[in-house]
Amino acid sequence: MTQPSGGSRRKWTWSAWVKKSSTGANQSLCVAYQDSANWTSINFETSDQLNFYEYQGSSVVGQKKLSMMSRDTNGWYHFMIIWDSENTTADDRMIIYVNGVRQTAFSASTNPAVNTSTAMNRNGYPVRIGTNNSNNYFNGSMSHVNFCGGSVLAPTVFGETDATTGEWKIISDPTFTPGIGGYSILKNGNSLTDQSANSNNFSLGGGTLTDTKDCPSTVFATWNPLNYDYANNPSSFTNGNTQVTPTQATAYNTGVSTLAMPKGNGKFYTEIKYISSGNVNGGFGIIDMDYVNKIYYENYNLMEENTVTTIGRVFYGKNGAVVTGGGVETGSFGGTWSNGDIIQIACDMENGAIYFGKNGTWQNSGVPTSGASRTGAVNTSAASWWTETSQWGLWCGKKISTTDLSFQANFGNGYFGTTAVSSAGTNASNNGIFEYDVPTGYTALSTRGLNL
Repeated sequence: MTQPSGGSRRKWTWSAWVKKSSTGANQSLCVAYQDSANWTSINFETSDQLNFYEYQGSSVVGQKKLSMMSRDTNGWYHFMIIWDSENTTADDRMIIYVNGVRQTAFSASTNPAVNTSTAMNRNGYPVRIGTNNSNNYFNGSMSHVNFCGGSVLAPTVFGETDATTGEWKIISDPTFTPGIGGYSILKNGNSLTDQSANSNNFSLGGGTLTDTKDCPSTVFATWNPLNYDYANNPSSFTNGNTQVTPTQATAYNTGVSTLAMPKGNGKFYTEIKYISSGNVNGGFGIIDMDYVNKIYYENYNLMEENTVTTIGRVFYGKNGAVVTGGGVETGSFGGTWSNGDIIQIACDMENGAIYFGKNGTWQNSGVPTSGASRTGAVNTSAASWWTETSQWGLWCGKKISTTDLSFQANFGNGYFGTTAVSSAGTNASNNGIFEYDVPTGYTALSTRGLNL
């Protein structure tokens, strides 16, 4: 967006809700670019520290770089940035709030001189969201990006403390006067049209904006990009960590979910699209979260039926078999998979029953709504590896040494990778969008689903 004339360059407030998909990279959130020697930047450093600085004449004239590291790839952060060089108190001229709390610990700090003007809100120059000058792209999701020219706002304009949980939560319809240069974009959707009283519309610089159901008020599970094996080999995570591909042929554990399902409470539904360029025996199911670090570090091949049988797991494999903590449940539990098949899982955590489906048909004549009878389910209720643990995550991996496969998860966002569901099924919980009908009583694995 090209910044209009007349906006305050000495006093402004910028606010955004941000969910990271990766760490350890230089990623820009917002940059007002004048030229190669003058700009305003809000970005993550490779150290994952948020850095807010003003660069003029090839020198930093004001900077606040947080000591804290933003490495959470599951939840949303709320960052609020203030520039007020008119303030007579030097330490109040650059302020950063994170989740409603003013930050006071910095690894680098330079207070600007009084009345220093910024490239932000400078007439005729661009401001960019999610990139600086066409690089250092932000990898993640952003929501409710607001800018107020000419005023210092309180963080309570954009968020509030939940009376029950004590957590900082979004105010989805904040009330403020945007001032000259102000804007509100990515508000309740993926629109770049300014939804403030101004008409400071942004344009898409490239790619496609995806309107994810994951938002600051409801966090859906994703694959967790923070899991590494003993050789420090991660999988490749793309599309907001909903698609995962192994990068090492001999790494057998490909992905595990960020959120866990509590044993004894709730019923959860997920869909996975299997993508393969060869005859690869992949698997999908649930894993005992107490063992996640161990299985990754020691690189257990959990699709091998007789390997580490004490680790709690229930996987449905491409060959049609189900593997559990005690070995093979049955070698012909369901149909074999092909490239592009959508595998369904319904986890009845209350009755200890795990159901698998393929392309809309429940395998082994499963009836996810059968309750205590567990019709067609993998019955885990009496197994010691089930009763002795409390938290279960979703898992995907492979049996043989190859990288010729990936798993595209729809945890409720309504997308397999970048492809939207073709025709959404019914979902009585109204939590998430899936390709097939969600069994009655089941919901998506999300913060909302965990609290239904």
